[in-house]
Amino acid sequence: MTRSFPDAWRATPLVALLLVQACGDITASELLEALEFSSVTIDLDFTRDTTLTIRNTGSEAAGPVLLATGPVVNSGGNVVTGPVLTVSPTLIPTLNPGASATLTISLDVPIDTPEDAYFVSLEATIPDAESALFVDVGFSVIDPASLDVTSVVFTSPSTTTIRQGDVQQFVAEAFDDQGAAVTGARIRWSVAPASGGFIDADGRFAPYGAGTPMVIAAAGAHADTVVFTVTARGLTGGFSVVGHGEVLDRVTSDLWIHGTAAYTGTWGTRTSAAGTFSGNTLNTWDVSNTAAPTLVHSMTIDARTINDVKVSSDGTLGLITHEGSNDLQNGITLLDLSNPLAPSVITRTTNTLEPGVHNAWIEGDYVYLAVDGSSTASGLRILDVSDPSNPNVVAQFYGGSSFLHDVYVRDGLAFLSHWNAGLIILDVGSGIAGGSPENPVEVSRLPTQGGQTHNAWYWPAGGYVFVGEEDFQSPGIMHVIDVSDMWNPLEVATFRSPGTTPHNFWMDEAQELIYLSWYSNGLHALDVSGQLLGELEEQGREFTGFLYAQGLSSFATQNWAVQLHNGLVYVSDMNSGLWILQPGF
Repeated sequence: MTRSFPDAWRATPLVALLLVQACGDITASELLEALEFSSVTIDLDFTRDTTLTIRNTGSEAAGPVLLATGPVVNSGGNVVTGPVLTVSPTLIPTLNPGASATLTISLDVPIDTPEDAYFVSLEATIPDAESALFVDVGFSVIDPASLDVTSVVFTSPSTTTIRQGDVQQFVAEAFDDQGAAVTGARIRWSVAPASGGFIDADGRFAPYGAGTPMVIAAAGAHADTVVFTVTARGLTGGFSVVGHGEVLDRVTSDLWIHGTAAYTGTWGTRTSAAGTFSGNTLNTWDVSNTAAPTLVHSMTIDARTINDVKVSSDGTLGLITHEGSNDLQNGITLLDLSNPLAPSVITRTTNTLEPGVHNAWIEGDYVYLAVDGSSTASGLRILDVSDPSNPNVVAQFYGGSSFLHDVYVRDGLAFLSHWNAGLIILDVGSGIAGGSPENPVEVSRLPTQGGQTHNAWYWPAGGYVFVGEEDFQSPGIMHVIDVSDMWNPLEVATFRSPGTTPHNFWMDEAQELIYLSWYSNGLHALDVSGQLLGELEEQGREFTGFLYAQGLSSFATQNWAVQLHNGLVYVSDMNSGLWILQPGF
């Protein structure tokens, strides 16, 4: 096959440069000049593996000879990811005069690689030589079945109207000149304009703004199109403020509501006219009158941050996490909530938790802790709290790569927000991998794009995990992970809100909407009904973004956490305390 390589593919010549002869000893460049490949071009169109010989034609031994492959570029000269060329061996210690060595060349091309002509170089070098010896490798990605295609026809759907954000499955078939279906022909999907929506490789289409986008199904050189009318999703409603419990002396952190009691932590250090105060206080609120939440109890402990607050499902046991203690004995404090409006300390545990505990979850007789430290000092600790006065560490897990930020447990599965290691799913009693709280077993993991995996909410009925990416350098993202196959999690959608980053989530599963704390962007309420695919912020799925403190406080909105309780939405604001909101949708 004759192939034209792009002119701009690389500036290095095809074969070794002719070198000016030097006096004295043989130079590395002269040794390299004596090497010769059995071919200076290779075509890998119809085979993805081959062999190649390199021979020393000179009178001196040459070596070490280093072998490497360059980046893959397409017909336009652009570097692409996906296809990879490998060579073995990658080093020949010595190649004697007249000797040759056989190289094995292997090409891996992912199934979703676009049809095109591609190019990559194989090079041989000797240390200190002024040039390299090249072989040009070319290959094409062609669907053989598409060569028989003479027409493409949409077979579904039959409707031509679709609501913004509702995922529609498209099906098309390719036919030959006899009208017979071409078995194995790959359909390539696209949308015009590109802003009209997202379509995946299987033909699932999520329309964006209202309009008339065109969906295109192509195979080989033929295509069919269908124009859709996309109607607005038409969501209405918002929030109204019900009540506000003001906290101005300290920075407010996490919250938890149970019955008519609300608990809010404090964080960091705050200086005001009243003085400088650390995040060492747990505040308890009576919210029996939601229009006027009342601060009824404050507990101060040795800590600089009460980062997390949790309450058991029966309301009898509470915990707070603490970091930055004076004696560096960080950990958790377990609370007796028999009088919910006046928590009392059961015990403070620091055993094996010295780096500090960032977040926690209570599930049955076990407490799951995200220990905040570096390397293996970080990770998950599981405590048996069946006797709360004597908690005992029964298991631990570290996922590698970076620290563990948060843990969420549901249906015998623990979802670890393991920062740059991504989302890690453990069996802690679900039965799918034989794990238990005292023997957690990893089921799967997914390093989300961008890392900084901060928090997660698992929605079993929908088959999704909503994962927050806390990125303060650029707008943060909520990643939507499809876990219908728990062994093979797959990211299918995202939600972005410009300007800042998300923090914590809470879902109203009955209404199929999720509440998102988003720091200075306030509170988002997002419709997550149906299949989720593509960029959710483009699909009209957001009910509202609410800056509840706007005009009501001298401090700007800075939303830390959200919880739905008895039909009302409670939020903790770092600047101004506890807010109670009424959703109007």
